[in-house]
Amino acid sequence: MSADTVPVTLTGWGRTAPTAARPIRPRTYEETVAAVRGWGTRGGIPRGLGRAYGDAAQNAGGSVLDMTGLDRVHAIDAAGGTVLCDAGVSLHRLMEVLLPLGWFVPVTPGTRRVTVGGAIGADVHGRNHHVAGSFSRHVLSLELLTADGAIRAVGPDTPLFDATAGGMGLTGAILTATVRLLPVETSLMSVDTVRTTDLDDLLARMTATDHLYGYSAAWIDLLARGAATGRAVLTRGDHAPLDALPARARRTPPDFRTRYVPAASALLPAGLLGGRATSLCNELRYRTSPRVRTGELRGLSAFFHPLDAVPHWNRLHGRGGFVRYRCVVGDGREDALHRIVRRLSERRCPAFRAVLKRFGEAGPGWLSFPVPGWSLALALPARLPGLAAFLDGLDEEVAAAGGRVCLAADSRMRPELLAAMYPRLDDFRALRAELDPRAVFVSDLSRRLDL
Repeated sequence: MSADTVPVTLTGWGRTAPTAARPIRPRTYEETVAAVRGWGTRGGIPRGLGRAYGDAAQNAGGSVLDMTGLDRVHAIDAAGGTVLCDAGVSLHRLMEVLLPLGWFVPVTPGTRRVTVGGAIGADVHGRNHHVAGSFSRHVLSLELLTADGAIRAVGPDTPLFDATAGGMGLTGAILTATVRLLPVETSLMSVDTVRTTDLDDLLARMTATDHLYGYSAAWIDLLARGAATGRAVLTRGDHAPLDALPARARRTPPDFRTRYVPAASALLPAGLLGGRATSLCNELRYRTSPRVRTGELRGLSAFFHPLDAVPHWNRLHGRGGFVRYRCVVGDGREDALHRIVRRLSERRCPAFRAVLKRFGEAGPGWLSFPVPGWSLALALPARLPGLAAFLDGLDEEVAAAGGRVCLAADSRMRPELLAAMYPRLDDFRALRAELDPRAVFVSDLSRRLDL
């Protein structure tokens, strides 16, 4: 087991709110148990590949349990479509192993650089939430190391599973998981793209036809104003069947290739651009996108993870890092979404990459982010003047509409809004108090929001 006695400074992927903690990297389950039992009064928190944007995987003055040393794929049921693996295995690794066997991960967020344990702890969602739900819906079982040093087998439809899915590592350290997979025939996506004129046009198209696609997301130009407010480029697709490929390509077995050049728009540093420059870039992106294009074949990485092709892309937002703002408002509250988009547009926030998704049925997690409705995610330079007060105002708008802010992205929300956003918060706190009365598992996020 690797344990550095000297604390190191850690941040989330947004590179804000740095704090120092002692990293521990176990390589066996026994070492993991020993590490948890040996934590001091400041406790510890599991950490994967560090892709939570905020402070969920930090623990000032305590320990951080680096789970990436537990990275074995134990068993694949190629007939039944399940995989049993360690929590430290990345989705990237699973894709490499599973695609040649005709399987894909059931849900992938905008980066493949997350661990299975992190995907469960944050209950990540992807472009297919409207039909597939979030990651935890596809978890058949898991092993959880709890604060008393016991390893518990946890299955769905139990309070401990519901607290762990989306619980940000605060119920314990996930050691293994069995995940149900998605069958695929190729390593390509069949993609349809359309330009929409404004937010009403976008919402109408997604409402009417999203159910025809397995995956859907829209880039929104948050700097467009007037009649063009909320204009967007809507991209939807499905895994391409074998008969959609040219005859010669059908003889090549599926594999996970990441060698491609992403669109130029994915490379531009939003946080380093002023409002005028970002507005020009957004105009270029909108105008150069096709009005309508159907059946385009794209590689998996180009479709799902364009920013993963840019090393350390989180540094592109400037020295101060960036704030990832991700919220959801429910079906029937499109008025609130309109107000949020209008406020962002009028504020002239240089939000170069803003994504709207349609959420389907909520998952079981008490602190899981997705609920049926509309999810808007954007990144803003952390040093933007007046940003804190502005985002506080958006939080209040979201809470008033019965929506919520994503905990895996958050680094600055006020704790008094949390109960309004997450109605099962008291259940989570009660279970955690019973399971972990000494707060062995603790993080900067849990202290800040009193989880």
